[in-house]
Amino acid sequence: MWQALDIETWIAGRRSDIDRVKGPVSEIIGRVRAEGDAALIDLTKKFDKIDLSGLAVSDEEREAAYDQVDAQLIESLSEAEVRISRFHELQRGRDLWLQEMEPGITLGVRTTPLSRVGAYIPGGRAAYPSTALMCTIPAKVAGVREICCCTPPPVNPITLVALDIAGVDEIYRVGGAQAIAAMALGTETVPRVEKIVGPGNVYVTAAKMLLRDEAEIDFPAGPSEIAILADSTANPTFIAADILAQAEHDPNAACVLVTTDAALAGAVGAEVKRMAAGAARRDIIAQALDHSGYIVTADIDEAVATVDGIAPEHLSIQVADPLAVLTRVRSAGSIFVGPYAAVACGDYASGTNHVLPTAGYAGLYSGLDVNHFCRRATVQVITREGLEAIGDVVETIADAEGLHAHAESVRVRRKG
Repeated sequence: MWQALDIETWIAGRRSDIDRVKGPVSEIIGRVRAEGDAALIDLTKKFDKIDLSGLAVSDEEREAAYDQVDAQLIESLSEAEVRISRFHELQRGRDLWLQEMEPGITLGVRTTPLSRVGAYIPGGRAAYPSTALMCTIPAKVAGVREICCCTPPPVNPITLVALDIAGVDEIYRVGGAQAIAAMALGTETVPRVEKIVGPGNVYVTAAKMLLRDEAEIDFPAGPSEIAILADSTANPTFIAADILAQAEHDPNAACVLVTTDAALAGAVGAEVKRMAAGAARRDIIAQALDHSGYIVTADIDEAVATVDGIAPEHLSIQVADPLAVLTRVRSAGSIFVGPYAAVACGDYASGTNHVLPTAGYAGLYSGLDVNHFCRRATVQVITREGLEAIGDVVETIADAEGLHAHAESVRVRRKG
């Protein structure tokens, strides 16, 4: 349940499952492409054991969901929506900015939101209203006109309420790789989208990777993971609590403690075993802990290098001087600084986004934010004076490349 890890083996094992399922996922995509709604209905019956009478969730179903959800939970979701919106508003750039670089040459950037995006909201083992908020609020803040969501049936009323609070336009009761294919390719009921965001199991992740030519995606986001960078000052109970919080997500969740103190690793292991024994989701936790554990490093430099090599989805820094370590970390999806920054705070209510790259992809991608839902185009405003300033440079380089029409397009303007 708690063991020393060979970090290279552990890192390599996190991406192998995607390759394993690409074959069956390609078949699912092919069926949705050829059969549309009929494939979605048949695959839902096959995988979810549910006969669908319709794919779209009605407005009446949304309204009825509020009567099935505890009033305090509705209030908490509304408060979380405010906090998440407030943080993401800070990420909004200017619609247009222009800067005169030199007389006659003004450059800038024009930013516009995407028109239509799709979000995948996992279901199955639990309801994830927090993910419903995280996937859709940044799109709303960005100004996306149409936001649709797919989530596996039966759709939990809590998820419906969260999507309604977030202001989602369309909700469809379909899950798995077939949902990703529906949003990317379009069907009779589900219009295609420009971009797909949201986490899911290995089949969902593989479908997103295989359909990147049809719709842009955010990043690979699979089973949850956490790395904790700690020294001898850390509280083993706090660390164990964070490990169990990630482990209860999924049997394939991954948790790793990177520490400079071997005694702390042992103390955390004891706390993990004690707390797991009484956990409500102890069966799932036990499976996740089978491929979780610890790494003891010689010093903090090696610990930071190890964490950067892992590039974890969540990174918790619990050391004597956490801000000093924070400035040195380069690769992580979301970083939690200090002993009281429980990862669960970011999952629900601090305002940051919990939709993050996993399996080492935090070394390549950033977590979900407003910029994922925008296009940016550079702008140049050039007067005759500006053209004269750079004309010789343009003509010389264009002629050197053999692109003489490029040079001539500038030359004729200078002669005119």
